Amino acid sequence: MNRREAVSAVAVIVGGTMVGSGLLTGCKPAEEKKASPTDFTADEIALLDEVAETIIPTTNTPGAKAAKVGAFMKVMVTDCYDETNQKIFVDGIAALGTASEKKFGKGFMKLDPQQKKELLTELDKEQKEYSGKKKPEDPPHYFKLMKDLTLQGYFTSEIGATQALRYVPVPGKYEGCIPYKKGDKAWAT
Repeated sequence: MNRREAVSAVAVIVGGTMVGSGLLTGCKPAEEKKASPTDFTADEIALLDEVAETIIPTTNTPGAKAAKVGAFMKVMVTDCYDETNQKIFVDGIAALGTASEKKFGKGFMKLDPQQKKELLTELDKEQKEYSGKKKPEDPPHYFKLMKDLTLQGYFTSEIGATQALRYVPVPGKYEGCIPYKKGDKAWAT
C-alpha cells in the first residue's frame, strides 16, 4: 500500500466514524430560535402598508404604501419602542384583524377600500375616547401608535417631504413671515 492509498483509507475510516456516530445519536436537527415579537413577517408589513395607505391614500401625490411606511413602522417598533409599547403594537396587529373579522367577517387585507376606511375610522374614534379617559401612566392605544407612525413615516420619507410638502433642498435666508394662500402645501424644510 502506498501513501496515497493509506491517506484515502484513513479519510474513509475517520469520515465514516463521524457520519456513523451522527446516525447512532439520532441526528437531531438544530432547534429553531423563537423569533422576537417584533420580527414582522412580510404579510404583517403588507398589512401595515395597507393600514397606512388607508390613512394616507394615493391622490395627486403618492400614498403611504409608495413611501414604504410599513417597513418604516417595523424599524421604529423594533429599534425605538420599549418592550411595553412593542407588545402593544404587536398585539394591536392581531386586534386589528379581530376587529375586521368581527365587523366584516373577513381579514383586513380582504376588505374593500371603503370597508377599510370605515373600520379605521371606528378604531380612531375608539382610541380618541380611550386617550381622553386614560391616566398618564396608562399605555397608549395600539391604533394611536399605528397612526402616529404612519404620519411620521410618510412625512419624513422622500415622497412625503418632496411631493406632499413643499421642499427646498438648500433653503435661502430665513423669512419668518410668509403669507399663506389657501391650498398651499406645508413646508418640509
